[in-house]
Amino acid sequence: MEINKTVKFALLIEYDGNNLVGWQKQNEGISVQGSLEEAAKNIFNQEFEIQGSGRTDAGVHALGQVAHINLPKNHKLTTKHPFYIISAFNSYLKKSNIRVISARQVEPEFNARFSAIKRHYKYRILCRAAPPGIEKGKVWHSRKKLNIRLMKKGVKHIIGKHDFTSFRTINCQAKSPIRTLDKISLSCVGDEIIINISAKSFLHSQVRIIVGTIYKVGDETLKPNDIKKIIEGKDRNLAGPTSPAEGLYLEKVEYPSDLLDDNWPIIYDSNHYN
Repeated sequence: MEINKTVKFALLIEYDGNNLVGWQKQNEGISVQGSLEEAAKNIFNQEFEIQGSGRTDAGVHALGQVAHINLPKNHKLTTKHPFYIISAFNSYLKKSNIRVISARQVEPEFNARFSAIKRHYKYRILCRAAPPGIEKGKVWHSRKKLNIRLMKKGVKHIIGKHDFTSFRTINCQAKSPIRTLDKISLSCVGDEIIINISAKSFLHSQVRIIVGTIYKVGDETLKPNDIKKIIEGKDRNLAGPTSPAEGLYLEKVEYPSDLLDDNWPIIYDSNHYN
C-alpha cells in the first residue's frame, strides 16, 4: 500500500488476556495483533500490519492499549466518522475478547510504539481466603494477608533510574537493563491491593517480577531494605517470583500532545454520526 494513498489512524484497544497468547502474532494461538490484522483484511480486502505500543504477554489484559494502522485514504470508512471504523472492527472481533473502543486520525510521523513517552500499568492482588468468582482470571489471588505498610517502604527503593537486571527474565532481549521508573504506588480497595507503576518503557516481565518481589515483602519473607540489595545484586535469582499474568493490566499509554493527546472520542450509536 503506497503511503501517499493512505491515512494513519490510532486505535484505542481493550482486551481480556485470558486465552490470548499476548499482543504479538505467534505461530500458534490467538494474538491481539493477529486478530486486528485479520479483521482489517476482512474489512478492506487487503493485507495490513498493525503496530502496538508494547508487547503484552500471554494472559495480560489491557484497558488502554494503543496501536496504529495505515488505511486506504479514499475508502468509504476512512472518509466518515471514526464510529464506522470502530464498528467494522468490532463486528469481526465480536467472538473474541478484543475491542476497539476509540479511533483517531493521526499525523504520518505518529508511531504507537516509538512515540510513546510513558506507559502506565496496574496490578491487582485479591487478598482473602475465598478464591475469586466474578474476577476469576482478572486478579492474583492471595490467601495471605499482606502488610501493605512494609510493601510501600520496599517500593521506594525501586523508584528512579536503576540497573534492573534482577527484575527481568533471562530471555529479555533489551540491550540495556537500565530503566527509570517514574512512579510506583500501592492502595487498598476492599480486599484488593492495587499496584500502579509508570515508566517510559519496561524490560520483559519487569512489572510482574517487581510485583512478585514486593509480594514477598508483604508476606514478610523479605524486608523492605532487601529490595535495595536485590537491585544492587544484579541477579534474577535474588528477586521474587514472576507474578501471574492475570493480575496485570496495561492501563494507559501517553504521547506528546502534538502527536496524540488524551482526548479520545467517546463513541455512541450511529444516530450521532449520520
